Amino acid sequence: MRKIFLLIIFPVMCCAAKAQVVHKKLEDAVKQLLGDEQLKHAIVGFYVINSKTNEVVYELNSSTGLAPASTQKIFTSVATLDILGKDYHYKTDLGYSGNIKNGLLNGNLLITGYGDPSFGSWRFDHTKRDTILKQFVSAIQAAGIRHINGDIILNDTKFSYQPLPGGYPWEDIGNYYGAGTWGINWNENQYDLYLKPGTKEGDETEVIGTNPDLPVYDLNNQIKTGPGGSGDNAYIYTAPYSVSGFANGTVPAGEKKFTISGSIPYPAEQFGLELGDHLKNKGITISGEIVPGAKFTNDKKSIPAITQSLYTYYSPSLDSLIYWFLQKSINLYGEAFAKTIAYEKTDFGSTDKGVDIIRTFWQQNGIEKNSVKMIDGSGLSPQNRVTATAEVAALQCAKTKPWFSSFYNALPIFNGMKMKSGTIGGAKAFAGYQTASDGTEYTFSLIINNYDGGVDAVVQKMYTLLDALK
Repeated sequence: MRKIFLLIIFPVMCCAAKAQVVHKKLEDAVKQLLGDEQLKHAIVGFYVINSKTNEVVYELNSSTGLAPASTQKIFTSVATLDILGKDYHYKTDLGYSGNIKNGLLNGNLLITGYGDPSFGSWRFDHTKRDTILKQFVSAIQAAGIRHINGDIILNDTKFSYQPLPGGYPWEDIGNYYGAGTWGINWNENQYDLYLKPGTKEGDETEVIGTNPDLPVYDLNNQIKTGPGGSGDNAYIYTAPYSVSGFANGTVPAGEKKFTISGSIPYPAEQFGLELGDHLKNKGITISGEIVPGAKFTNDKKSIPAITQSLYTYYSPSLDSLIYWFLQKSINLYGEAFAKTIAYEKTDFGSTDKGVDIIRTFWQQNGIEKNSVKMIDGSGLSPQNRVTATAEVAALQCAKTKPWFSSFYNALPIFNGMKMKSGTIGGAKAFAGYQTASDGTEYTFSLIINNYDGGVDAVVQKMYTLLDALK
């Protein structure tokens, strides 16, 4: 009996000893990190558990709410996969009102969007702008329409008229990563601005084009030429629905063409204009105008309903969108997911309602609601606050779901570790999973707020700390 007892207790003692060794490594690494001059005024939230046993391996300020930046996408992606299902597809409907006779549509051509963030995206073959436009034109041709005696109406009212979450900084919203979210999105609501820098520092730059072309948009270019190799230090300032904006900052000298990316002020209108051009190129004429949903909202009028369907376009499956959402940290996708959840649950897509449903989801899954104070679906707002403990709990929750492989495969790899990163001004974070060389599996969250100096140096110091889990 004594021998059996020893055989049982030995592995337990061995595991405990390993945990103590890892704890000591983390303790020493944290001490070194906190003693660094760059973190003199910072606060660090850190939480590590054994993924299989839930045993706490190390914690520091793990219940303190901190700005998580894009690691907040963990909460959005897991909730979205569970609420909508990994096989969920967005749709965009094409139809008309009125009647068709002898090639003439006496009525309006109508497109109704349901918030597909990948509509017109370059990330999938069948979502690319030209591919979608050709499909829509083909459906119109197949119906025998050669002239539209009416308008092209873009119904983007399934989502709120307010495209931006609260708390987005003015410095961000004119740039691609701060784009708003509508019922009709297009090209990830992004355009590329092509600039020709001068030959020396201080020279003016010249705008040489955009992709896609923005026919209703005027940009006051104040961007100067910076030192060679200085990179992109330029910002675009525009508001949603605006027809003008400005840009300032610098781009490096010595480039024939330098590209920065901005947010399309009104994607539904942009899509409508591109569709109109494709129709005209195919000899299909339009007597009316391109009319986006905002026009009806402003005039307090109802949008005509589709009375006859021509074509329904479907997005890639949700798990495919989640992959890009986490891999490339696309803020637009997170905001679309939050609004989509609200639409599916309440028949209207608003950020506030969507975020509230996500927070309630986490409360129902054992995470205190006040430990996940989300303002948006992406983590871009500096007003977000979450705890390291909550991030680890969310990662653990994901492991129990049948779609976990989709979520896990979508997580990027940094420093040889499967984890989501997050970066906004003064905040850097990592959260994910790591399997040590001895086979022990860890789930962790590391959030640093209010550090000094550049982010690259902080990242390397965070990697050194996390290396203790390898």
